[in-house]
Amino acid sequence: MAGDQDRDRRDDERTSRGDVRDTYDRIATHFASTREYAWPEVEAFVERHATDCDTAGVGLDLGCGNCRHAELLAADLESVVGLDVSRGLLETGRERALERDFDVALVQGDATSLPLGDDTVDLAVYVATLHHLPTQRARRASLDELARVLASDGRALVSAWSTAHDRFDETDGFDTTVEWTLPGGETVDRFYHIYAPDEFEAELAESDLSVLESAVSSGNCYATVAGTASTP
Repeated sequence: MAGDQDRDRRDDERTSRGDVRDTYDRIATHFASTREYAWPEVEAFVERHATDCDTAGVGLDLGCGNCRHAELLAADLESVVGLDVSRGLLETGRERALERDFDVALVQGDATSLPLGDDTVDLAVYVATLHHLPTQRARRASLDELARVLASDGRALVSAWSTAHDRFDETDGFDTTVEWTLPGGETVDRFYHIYAPDEFEAELAESDLSVLESAVSSGNCYATVAGTASTP
């Protein structure tokens, strides 16, 4: 019986992640058109840490969307991988890379099972994506996967929406949906897990990542982290 329950839970989880993929395929073009600029927090992270990387290093934009942050990584690193579950969003990333003349290897994949080798990524950006994974199990698996692929001296920036955002009254973490309005007025629900700041820090601490620093900015939790292979 326990085995059947585990299989059912995994099947439900895959279905939920499929729903997230389908949602972003549906809104991809309009969503990408509203995501022109890199976040200042990401710009500061890349500027600070890219100089520590070998110029032949590998960058990863995990949950890359239209590749606005992959573009930052590509300016300093020889190769960059942009991974997203949504084929529609990857197409907007391909268009941006062609228009702006930067190189990125686009991969459709799942953040809970990265198609990358151990200790291969020097600099990673994992922003505004973790909170879309529909279960704690999936979110934890994605953090462990990020830890696995980071090189010994690699660094990553992780972010998620927080209860500190002024649109929320809650103080504990919770699941919700947030509407996206398409041209013409149609609305599409997007899943979010809204983290309490202490919950975010605890989940990172329980993962295979090493937290180097954390902060709350513009309603988001941020953490700079190192991976499994890092040395004290």
